[in-house]
Amino acid sequence: QVQVEESGGGLVSAGGSLRLSCAASGSMFSVHGMGWYRQVPEKDRELVAAISRGGTTDYLDSVKGRFIISRDNAENTVYLQMNAVEPEDTAVYYCYADEVRNGVFYQTYWGQGTQVTVSS
Repeated sequence: QVQVEESGGGLVSAGGSLRLSCAASGSMFSVHGMGWYRQVPEKDRELVAAISRGGTTDYLDSVKGRFIISRDNAENTVYLQMNAVEPEDTAVYYCYADEVRNGVFYQTYWGQGTQVTVSS
């Protein structure tokens, strides 16, 4: 069974920083893409940042220059360093991990979500 566990959410003041962590564990062949989505009530979940196994990154336009995604392949762990946060960053942040088997995408695993609240 695969588990994806996030940590590091909480309350932060606007302009401050927060670091989210996420670890994927369990029986998996190979973890490739990892990243973070976020969701606020009554809106669709949106991709915040993604990172490939080789380190290629992609960011939501509104977080470019403020957030940094990184990963540790040996530990199947991904991080999101959130700097200069804004009230609009308030959301539940979900981590995901894509499993690949024999070079073919197999399944995406999701964490339970961690709340990030930015006070103005």
